[in-house]
Amino acid sequence: MLLSKFLDPKNDFAFKQIFGTDKNKNILVHFINDVMKFEGSDKIHDVSFLTTAQNPDIAYLKQSLVDVLCTDEKGYQYIIEMQVAKTSGFEKRAQYYAAKAYSRQLNHGEDYTQLKAVIFIAITDFVMLPNTPDYRSTHIILDEKTYNHDLKDFSYTFLELPKFHKSIDELSTLIEKWMYFFKHAEETSEAELIRIVGSDEIIYQAYEALNRFSWSEIELNTYEQEEKRERDAQAIIKQKLIDAEARGETRGEARGEARGKADERKCFVKTLLRKGWSDESIIDNLEITPRELSSIKQELDLESKD
Repeated sequence: MLLSKFLDPKNDFAFKQIFGTDKNKNILVHFINDVMKFEGSDKIHDVSFLTTAQNPDIAYLKQSLVDVLCTDEKGYQYIIEMQVAKTSGFEKRAQYYAAKAYSRQLNHGEDYTQLKAVIFIAITDFVMLPNTPDYRSTHIILDEKTYNHDLKDFSYTFLELPKFHKSIDELSTLIEKWMYFFKHAEETSEAELIRIVGSDEIIYQAYEALNRFSWSEIELNTYEQEEKRERDAQAIIKQKLIDAEARGETRGEARGEARGKADERKCFVKTLLRKGWSDESIIDNLEITPRELSSIKQELDLESKD
């Protein structure tokens, strides 16, 4: 199998290399402008990186860190997050991160009028908002009657990769090209890259930032360690399924029932779906048929509506 030229931007280390370093700052600036649809005077031209530790006292905890935190020339702060695995309460974490960034702007005794807006942007490799059909959604605070937007300091934009299904030939906007980049960069060939990029130089730069042949040995080792960490996490989940099946089989033999194994298997598949595993990953790893998976997903949808 040929080695792919481009690495996976969803990898935690790769993501920070592209969007969290001074050498690629122009990529981050364009990404923010494209995703937020900033035009004219709203466009940002430069950013400064801030510490990603939301709480310095517990900075060693993953939960206390954000992927990229920066501020623009107006003082607005941007939190950029890549979230691969679905975790419980991610929408609350998004609000927590934004609130922490907002509150940390002021020193003791300073005027509240100095507070600047916080914009949270997350790319998720799972469906975060099942009742929202669009792959891009922005959430702001509006008056419930007039819909006036008076409280303007917080906004949340989510890019949900599983909801994006366009092919290369269907890409027409920069947001669509960014979505394709996050979802398919690792499998993109040189010929496909030419078709994707067109005249959009910044998209080309983003791909080149993922060019494995321009990375140092240390950078590639760090990237591979992050990949291994993710594979190990998936292996642990798979082993839990095997153990659950074994327990179900033992109970089934003892009770003369066949339901134990099936019920535990179904429960575990639902857990993986809640964590954001794709259909393909579940089918490949658990040897479940698409028909069985479809039935379990229908049950899960009914449970979520209750």
